[in-house]
Amino acid sequence: MTSTAPSPFKAHPPRPDTPEPLAEPAVEELRLEHILGALADPLRLAIVQKLLLEAEEFDHPCGWFGIDRPKSSLTHHFRVLREAGVTRQRQYGLERRSQVRVADLEQRFPGLLALVADWEAQ
Repeated sequence: MTSTAPSPFKAHPPRPDTPEPLAEPAVEELRLEHILGALADPLRLAIVQKLLLEAEEFDHPCGWFGIDRPKSSLTHHFRVLREAGVTRQRQYGLERRSQVRVADLEQRFPGLLALVADWEAQ
């Protein structure tokens, strides 16, 4: 499926010193069951919603999310999102920063991110 409609999510330009992304699946390798599995966890869903709706920069460090969890737990959740293809992470020294792969996900699964952004926990 291909979508030509512009994304409703605000895009921030990368900084000139932006490092290459960490390993992630290519667009054609994105699988809906992996993405939905990653988003099935309420914390990961909240992370993606915050990135979609409140992003202030090109990418954000773990501390920006304000989640009171051990660092090892957050590392796990961000890794699951990256390995499923939902987010892209870059390493800046000792810090990893994340962003949603909006263009890739909109290309592969049009409308999915709008559903994620609109989701309200019951």
